[in-house]
Amino acid sequence: MNKKHHHKKKPGFFKKWSAKLHLWFGLGIGFLIFIISITGALYVFKDEVENFTRKDVIYHQEQNIEQKQVLPIRIMEKSVAEQVKEKYPVHWVNIPIDKKLSYVFYWYEHNTDAWNYFDEFPVYKAAYVNPYTGKVLRVYDEKNGFFNIVKMIHWSYLLKQDWGTYVVGIPVIIFIIMLISGIILWWPKNKAARKQRFAFKWKNIKSWKRKNYDLHNVLGFYASIFALIFSITGLFYAFFVVQAMIYVLFSGGETKYPDFSHIKTKAPIELRTEGTLDKIINTVKQKYPDSYGFAIDLGHEHMDDHEHPNFEVYVKHLSYSYHKSSSLIFDENSGELLHTHDQKDKNFGEKVVGSNYDIHVGSILGLPTKIIAFIVSLICASLPVTGFMIWWGRKKKKPLKTA
Repeated sequence: MNKKHHHKKKPGFFKKWSAKLHLWFGLGIGFLIFIISITGALYVFKDEVENFTRKDVIYHQEQNIEQKQVLPIRIMEKSVAEQVKEKYPVHWVNIPIDKKLSYVFYWYEHNTDAWNYFDEFPVYKAAYVNPYTGKVLRVYDEKNGFFNIVKMIHWSYLLKQDWGTYVVGIPVIIFIIMLISGIILWWPKNKAARKQRFAFKWKNIKSWKRKNYDLHNVLGFYASIFALIFSITGLFYAFFVVQAMIYVLFSGGETKYPDFSHIKTKAPIELRTEGTLDKIINTVKQKYPDSYGFAIDLGHEHMDDHEHPNFEVYVKHLSYSYHKSSSLIFDENSGELLHTHDQKDKNFGEKVVGSNYDIHVGSILGLPTKIIAFIVSLICASLPVTGFMIWWGRKKKKPLKTA
């Protein structure tokens, strides 16, 4: 009695071309996606690492602070400038609400004529300062720091960010297509195949090719939805159209982002004094006593200066995340508060746009989402490697010997 030979059903046109695209794109951009993913994984725990390595200067250790006053901001700035001796002026200062924390003064200049990261930013450094004495506790060269270089590789491959973000963004668009085509290829044909696709069945498997194949398929499937979210939130920074689409989608069809540029400084410049910024700082502290902190621009001229219609202060409400924030507009001459835009005033589209960074780096819900971002980034970094090994294994597959 002759045995029936069951011929393997050929894949349909759609699945066949999905496989071809998945392969061609993978071979074309695999290395770039590996770089983007591995740098993303390295950056996830930046805050935790820096909070540990800088803990001796994040807290200034000044005693009896309840009986002391912080120095006026201009006096503090002058003291910091004399100690650091940086040729560029201080750009801004981060002011914490917690009195035990140090102020952080930043030097940051942007050269728009440069073509690479190192020339584009002549200076980017931070000084941790005791606000009660003006003493500089330590200065960090953020520009050449490990995490900032990792971030800028992830952001623009260390190219000028105006176009380097496109060089990163285009492979990410292709990666999204690969995620979709990967799901199409992964999709099981029947119940028996479905059991193999959701878990590793390696009990009696010794072949490294089969294990590698399962790593690519199973891990790729479980990471795909998160990888898609991280990819789209990354494209937010590369293409303005993505920002616009996200806002329109989540704001319920609103096409115009709230604009407060019409609220301008009106008081005469003669009203501006050395204490104007202190007045603004005290107003913010009194208005948001439970927030984490805020940033104050010190008003000097910079390399990439552009017109500021008003003086805006950004207030960060959480220590681990940026998605809950407020913005205040002041008259920079009189120090009068002109406008407040709190979290509760924002439409849902504004809140989603404001959450984009925290979603992208995994800090939106703190440590749990950071762990997810870290694991998914590592899986995304592994996919080009396991995918290449699948292709290489098939390419090197020996033909069957004929009798």
